[in-house]
Amino acid sequence: MNALETLLGSWGSVDPSPLFALSLFPYLAFLWWAWRSRRFPPLALLGFVLTLVFVAITIVAALYAQWRYGAVLADVDVLHGGAESFLTLSNLVVLLGFSGVGGMVPPLLSRGSRGQSEIGVMPSGEPGAAPDSE
Repeated sequence: MNALETLLGSWGSVDPSPLFALSLFPYLAFLWWAWRSRRFPPLALLGFVLTLVFVAITIVAALYAQWRYGAVLADVDVLHGGAESFLTLSNLVVLLGFSGVGGMVPPLLSRGSRGQSEIGVMPSGEPGAAPDSE
């Protein structure tokens, strides 16, 4: 049991920050696959994208907590709760997407008549506008 305690003790001293940064790549690969597979409801896919918004807001909130209060984010309840609310929002959007409630699909994630994604491209080819419904 002493060897296990030593191993676990050495792992406890490892800084996990690089692991969090590296976890972004598999998640981006998942988003790419989910978008390309066309198997996900658009609203659910939007929810998964919103998880990246949660990560960005959490990073900003953590930096602000450290700068303004000299504390970690978990110790500043207002900032921590505000950041976590974006995770709740993204989870809710994923749930609504998979439950089929997504009747109000954002036009930037709608599908064309051939099942191909038409992200922000007008029929005339101009970027930035929602596709027309066929």
